[in-house]
Amino acid sequence: MFSSCGVKRNTVNRAQAGVSTSQSAANYPTQSSINARPDIKQDPPENLPELTRKEKALRAAFIDVLEAQSADLAFPDLINSIYEKKGYQPMFVQKFFSDQQLQTLSDYLDNSVAHGLNPEQFYVTALKYQLDEVIHQKSSDTVRVQRGLAKLELAVVNSLFRYSMAMQYGVTNPAKIYSHYETPTLIPDSNSVISIFEIVNLKTYLDSIQPKEKTYLALQKVLKRLDADTTDKGTDSVKLILRQKVVVNMERLRWKNKPAEQKFVAVNIVDFSLDVMDKDKSILHMKVCVGEPGDKQTPQIGSMIHSVQINPVWNIPQSIARNEISRYASDDRYYLSNNNIKVFKKGKLIRDPEAIDWSAIDVRDYSFQQQPGAKNSLGKIKFLFKNGSSIYLHDTPVRSVFKQGMRAISHGCVRVEKPLDLAFALFGKGEKYDQLKRGMESGYPRAKFMGLPQPVPVRLFYYTAWLNDKGGVRFGKDIYDLDRLVYEEMQQKQF
Repeated sequence: MFSSCGVKRNTVNRAQAGVSTSQSAANYPTQSSINARPDIKQDPPENLPELTRKEKALRAAFIDVLEAQSADLAFPDLINSIYEKKGYQPMFVQKFFSDQQLQTLSDYLDNSVAHGLNPEQFYVTALKYQLDEVIHQKSSDTVRVQRGLAKLELAVVNSLFRYSMAMQYGVTNPAKIYSHYETPTLIPDSNSVISIFEIVNLKTYLDSIQPKEKTYLALQKVLKRLDADTTDKGTDSVKLILRQKVVVNMERLRWKNKPAEQKFVAVNIVDFSLDVMDKDKSILHMKVCVGEPGDKQTPQIGSMIHSVQINPVWNIPQSIARNEISRYASDDRYYLSNNNIKVFKKGKLIRDPEAIDWSAIDVRDYSFQQQPGAKNSLGKIKFLFKNGSSIYLHDTPVRSVFKQGMRAISHGCVRVEKPLDLAFALFGKGEKYDQLKRGMESGYPRAKFMGLPQPVPVRLFYYTAWLNDKGGVRFGKDIYDLDRLVYEEMQQKQF
């Protein structure tokens, strides 16, 4: 019995992955997104009273510092426009300096190591220096004082924005890292920048953006133990590899690529498992088989399961036809008929494929279609969702594969252990499900499409660390060697 489906390797459309073409170069809002917001770019400054000569000098001092440091800011044009509307006043210093909330920010940045991040990604040293300068400022020169306040203000903005985005979106963009990534993923936009200027209490805000997912918190505990471990140096390399795996999976959990709906189908490619999640709990768990490493690997996908096909017809991909089907047919002239495979040439059915010498012809001139039945490689049902790689979930007639530990064995599609249970979880009780079940059990299988009562989100994730049934962290083999890509990207300090 040959494998199921082949992965159609298209270049991923970044719009499918939730990243616009203009945004794909960085995790920050684009200039076009700013220009599209007249309330930010085009509105004149708020009505301000006539400035005195001293006030003009203080304002000029702030502008000078802003211009000098604009290259270090994450998005200088937008930040400048916000300060322009407020008359170039140091808003964060005015709100948070007197009650030591800026020191609180510094403490949170220092503690970013608990998230597997380097505090210097958030310019913590620069922030501390400017904060110390203002605290110990003894000059009576108001313009000089204003320049010091401006430097502190911009240090706060720089550090706070970068830290805020890291906690809420991660420090990397998965659509830039992976070659096969089709999951809608939110990235910071202009509203993300604006929101930090609306903070009322800094500590409350910093607490609110801390990741709180159970797996994330468990990984934090593992990271803390690893960093505190000062035992045998001979195990340093093992601890380093484990630490990198922890850090990478914490980053994956920070990405905003989870569905908003409470009920969804989640496949963890590395764990060879599928869970139907409802309100953060698994209501159905099963084993799956995924694509082999290399050009058959299962891509990471986010989509909606919209329908199923019971007793599916399998349109065999050209790559499988060329590399497998034609070879089997060449060795056994009755292979095609025995496996209920029809052969077409330019759309016309070939009545006698046994007469063809498959070792001597160009297979690309033919197409192959396996009909419904006991030997169909897709089994009794397939679950359909839109994606650019022709991937779907499906049954399989070969049940023994689920007894294997290593189940990265398919051509890219995902074989599910309990297809009828999955169908029930998606359809629920009712005539549609009963009709589906009868069709799958029929001795005279006929292909039929059935739409779900309501589309259900599906996510094909790639996590090499996850929680087991008892809440402990389990680590899996990085079957596609993707941890390294994420870790290397993180080290480049994307912010």
